[in-house]
Formats: sequence, structure tokens, C-alpha cells
Amino acid sequence: MENNEEQVIAKQADAIIRNSVIFASGAGLIPIPIADFMAVTAVQLEMIRRLSKLYEVDFRETEGKAAILALTSSGLARLSGRMLAKMIPVIGTIVGGVAVSALSGASTYAVGEVFKRHFNKGGTFLDFDWASFKNFYNEKFEKGKAYTEKIKKENKESAPLDNKIETTDDYLDSLQRLFEMKASGAINDDDYERLKSEVMKNVGV
Repeated sequence: MENNEEQVIAKQADAIIRNSVIFASGAGLIPIPIADFMAVTAVQLEMIRRLSKLYEVDFRETEGKAAILALTSSGLARLSGRMLAKMIPVIGTIVGGVAVSALSGASTYAVGEVFKRHFNKGGTFLDFDWASFKNFYNEKFEKGKAYTEKIKKENKESAPLDNKIETTDDYLDSLQRLFEMKASGAINDDDYERLKSEVMKNVGV
């Protein structure tokens, strides 16, 4: 790629990651532990799908899910602890929700940065070696905590708060309803994935 083209693509990749962090940190506020884990994973998978399209890499969902799980496994213990805290009425939901929100945003930022680097170097899903990116992921995860707080603050200052809450609430409510429908057997796995993708497209994730 030419330098100018690389810069343009890098900026577009940064925008994809930024938007995904916003939605992932919002998804972390769903007061249902298993539901928010699924929502954050869904946001991260959609993020790498968009990154793969940007870098003209064939998207492979199965490999994408496996890569996300492998990269984020070290943070699952921390995240699951915060998720369990959300089961405690009122206080647990508030405290646990805020903590999970920050960790969800940081994890999404780190996953995005990993795939941005991998795709920029010409990598694909077939040659992705998560172990070689583990230290890089951990480094970006720590940076992602501050990054998440930074863009949350920027969002509050740059647009009316009411509009943001409405958009995020609609998005989270839709994901939660889909999860409940799947859990009850009202829709199957294929319907769940298809409807979830439609929700994300409508909110621009």
C-alpha cells in the first residue's frame, strides 16, 4: 500500500475500533452476566468483521470467535469476578456494571489493535497466531482502560447526553431481548445470529 493509502486505512480502522469500544463498554452495563458477555463478544466479532473488510481479508466467523476467546482468556477471570458482582442486587449491579463496562471497553480496544496490526501486515484469519500477539494484547488492554474512559468523556461532551442514552438503550435492549428469546427457545442459533447482525448494522457498530 502507498503511505497515504495506509494512513487513510489506519484512520478508518481507528474509527471502527473507537465505535466498537463505545458499544462494548455500553454492552457491559447489561445487568445479566451471561447476556453481557455474549453482547461484548458479539461487538468484538462484528468489529473484526469490519476490519477484515477494510483490509480486504476474507472474514471467517469460526476462526474469529476462536481468536477472540484465545486473546481474551487471561482477562476472563477478572471479568467474570466483576460479572458475579452484578448479581448482588442494586449495589452489585452498579459497582459490577461500571467495572465490567471499563474492562469490556479495554478488551475490545486490545482485540481491535491486534487485528489492525495483523491485517496491516498482510495477515489473514488462517495464519493468525494468537500466542504471538498475547503480550501485545495485554499491553493494549492496559492502555485500553484509559482509552475507554477518554472516549466516554469525549462522547458526553460532544453530543447531547439524552440522544446517546436513547441510542445505547435501544441497542442494549434489543440484544437482551434477542438473548432471552434464544434462551427460551423462541428462536434458534441461526436466527439469533442473523437478528443480532441486523441490530448492529442499524446502530452502526
